[in-house]
Amino acid sequence: MNSISNDILAGGITRRQATTWRNGIFMLFGVSGLALASWLARTPAVKQALDLSTSDMGLLLFGIAIGSLCGLLLSSHLIAHFGARSVMLASLIALAVGQVVTGFAITGTPSFALAFAGLCLLGAGLGTCDVGMNLSGAVTERVLGRTMMPVFHAFFSIGTILGALLAAGAELLNISLLAQNIAVGIAVVVIGGAGVRMTQSEHILETPSESGEAPSRSTWRERLLVWRNPRILAIGVIVLGMALAEGAANDWLTLAVVQEHGVANETGALIFGVFVTAMTAGRLAGVRVIDRFGRVPVLRACAVLAVIGLSLVILVPILWIVIVGVVLWGLGASLGFPTGMSAAADDPRTAAASVSAVATIGYLAFLAGPPMIGFVGEQIGLLGALGLVLVLIIIAGFASPAAREPQEQRMSR
Repeated sequence: MNSISNDILAGGITRRQATTWRNGIFMLFGVSGLALASWLARTPAVKQALDLSTSDMGLLLFGIAIGSLCGLLLSSHLIAHFGARSVMLASLIALAVGQVVTGFAITGTPSFALAFAGLCLLGAGLGTCDVGMNLSGAVTERVLGRTMMPVFHAFFSIGTILGALLAAGAELLNISLLAQNIAVGIAVVVIGGAGVRMTQSEHILETPSESGEAPSRSTWRERLLVWRNPRILAIGVIVLGMALAEGAANDWLTLAVVQEHGVANETGALIFGVFVTAMTAGRLAGVRVIDRFGRVPVLRACAVLAVIGLSLVILVPILWIVIVGVVLWGLGASLGFPTGMSAAADDPRTAAASVSAVATIGYLAFLAGPPMIGFVGEQIGLLGALGLVLVLIIIAGFASPAAREPQEQRMSR
């Protein structure tokens, strides 16, 4: 890379320091996925312990959504005042405390209100940490001079797999949710805290003014103005469409193929496993692909793959073709969210606010998408309802030029 001189990279740090930073981000993404999945995998036990109806369970889970949105919206302002490293550490502690409070509210003294409060805290920790680690990861990419964000998000997926396995083991061994959540909370603070210590400041690439003063920080007003930036909103559209492509599969793929293609329950579960595997593989391979071809061509190709794959799943009731469609769908959905996060952080001055805005728009797909698809699915069937996802993926493909790299990055390719 042109920026390397005597093993000193952009920002004046060594390659070893940059590699340590990268590994710390791996740990943060992985432990976040583990924490979320270990909780979600125990929801049947939660429903039973609190004696909740399905609608009551939906209301309880809404606590994570409320907390996440609050964390996402406040994160850029917190990062501007305290720095990403301090905010990530505080958010991990909040996440761990939320886990323990939730476990106590279910296993100790059953309380819906306390469980809801715990999940709000858990969600706030996740949402705030999400912005911090995506911002720090985007700066790491600039320092190393190569795409890394898809791999960071692949580690989140790996973390969710480990979290689900941990929860399944706890269920099998009859370990209480409180004991599990205490163990996970300790892991979050210890592993996540170690990951934070391995990172560097998100301001490392900012240059001082001619007078030698540090660059000025963005104001509250400037951070809010990113919501009026057409490029940031267009990147949000990319992330919205691709996040919905991912979220729709997470929530509805298994039920759709079982209910409307007539496969067995276990086959439906395996088909979902194929999707997750394809998406994780796409993220791991996406680094080289984006570095070679650039963000925009890759995002367009991903949109095409997702549209073809989802169309096959919707239209063709032949099992092997459905599986091929699921593979294409997973590959197509793999790179939209991480690439959008990288693009949102292109301007160092507004990076935290932009990442926060784009992440918030993306999370709307995870929060509003499932009930929207469920409501439409009641009227026209789940496969028909997935046609809404097709439309948003197509729109995301047309919006992909908004993610174009800055000129200096394109010239160095």
